[in-house]
Amino acid sequence: MSQLKPSPRIDKFHNLRRLSQLLDNAIPIPGTPYRIGIDPILGLLPGGGDTLAGALSAYIVVEAARMGLPRQVIGQMVANLLLDSVIGVVPVLGDLFDVGWKANVRNMALLKQHLPQTQYHPESDRLFVMGLILTLAVIVMGFTTLTVVLIRWLWNLLF
Repeated sequence: MSQLKPSPRIDKFHNLRRLSQLLDNAIPIPGTPYRIGIDPILGLLPGGGDTLAGALSAYIVVEAARMGLPRQVIGQMVANLLLDSVIGVVPVLGDLFDVGWKANVRNMALLKQHLPQTQYHPESDRLFVMGLILTLAVIVMGFTTLTVVLIRWLWNLLF
């Protein structure tokens, strides 16, 4: 009796879901029904933490594009990350926002909703995917730079 082999698309979805859970819901808060992930914890590390969390979040969006999601849905996913990054620039407040916003969970919900309606194209529109990677890299690095500048400005203002 042969076993059916899971499709690469299903495997990829499950791997992305695990990454999303790690980033947004991995740690239960004792005594509450709430969970947080490592994303807001990484955000507490000035500059580098936000860069790492942003890169992992961007990976989810890039893989969704490679899986063939419509560009409009990819745009919604990028908007979720952009909002997370814009507010994430503000020290502490951005991390608190990240606890509630959970951009990765939102993006996985979009992926789950639209995946059945798409065809799997691991080689999907290379130019679009490359442009998306470049755009996400600029967003992540730009907001990391802005965070460092803001922290330096606050440091000089206070000390």
